[in-house]
Amino acid sequence: MMIIAEFFMVILKVLWAFVTAGAKWVVRPKEKSVAGQVCVITGAGSGLGRLFAKEFARRRAVLVLWDINSQSNEETAEMVREIYRELDSPMPKDGPVGGVEEVPPFQPQVYTYVCDVGKRESVYSTAEKVRREVGEVDMLINNAGVVSGHHLLECPDELIERTMVVNCHAHFWTTKAFLPKMLELNHGHIVTVASSLGLFSTAGVEDYCASKFGAIGFHESLSHELKASEKDGINMTLVCPYLVDTGMFKGCRIRKEIEPFLPPLKPEFCVTQSMRAILTDQHMICTPRIVYMVNFMKSILPFEAIVCMYRFLGADKCMYPFLAQRKEAMNNNEDKNGI
Repeated sequence: MMIIAEFFMVILKVLWAFVTAGAKWVVRPKEKSVAGQVCVITGAGSGLGRLFAKEFARRRAVLVLWDINSQSNEETAEMVREIYRELDSPMPKDGPVGGVEEVPPFQPQVYTYVCDVGKRESVYSTAEKVRREVGEVDMLINNAGVVSGHHLLECPDELIERTMVVNCHAHFWTTKAFLPKMLELNHGHIVTVASSLGLFSTAGVEDYCASKFGAIGFHESLSHELKASEKDGINMTLVCPYLVDTGMFKGCRIRKEIEPFLPPLKPEFCVTQSMRAILTDQHMICTPRIVYMVNFMKSILPFEAIVCMYRFLGADKCMYPFLAQRKEAMNNNEDKNGI
């Protein structure tokens, strides 16, 4: 009898979860404040990482920027400092006799570190520097990513390993570096910037898809571990955007008749949607929303039906123009080096 009663309680909780999730579509949850919180962003030197840094700066977070490229990382830091300067205006406060007294606001700072997240030792040593020089980390944005741009049989093993290490293994190392203190304080937020190609795949980017599938599997397993440990103060957000127009997959094309209805995402739009999810402690954000439907259909349809849909959309070979461009660029570089 006990298990039957518990089963009905589970059904009620599942139904209530649907109700609360639906309510959030109608009434937007209030965004939490991250002012003064220490936020580590990997791959901050360009692309989505740079935009995330600017968005967190506007919310007065203390930023710790990691990137393998020192120059581009410093460029992002300077953009962040400019945002801080724009926010740095005196705050009026009633004085003891009703006058107005200027009170300097909290001054957030930005720190830059050169770190190759593809090297475990670099991650751990840089994390130790951050703890020593900045303090304990409140938010971890695992954003760094690479793509080899080769068909499987043409891709050197070293590039396959690099893709797996940067896009997936690095999440293990950064999390192991910062999660212990989050667990101790029962406070923190870990964001996994993955991809729709970690939910459903396409031809020609086997290494990239595998790395993103791995990152999503890691994220989901860790989310369950935190729930099992009853650490409700630590939040997890999974970001799965469709193709983002950052130049990473330049040349990728779906069927031309479909493309106007499903164009590459503007990076700013992607980050704006992601920030809204992060600041409302949303567990997962797929952009655009059709990604949710595609992922669901992949789970219920026969494989041959999925192949038919891919061919209709032109998604089966959408990466081939990108791969051809990368191959041509490499051949041109080899020709130049040979002269």
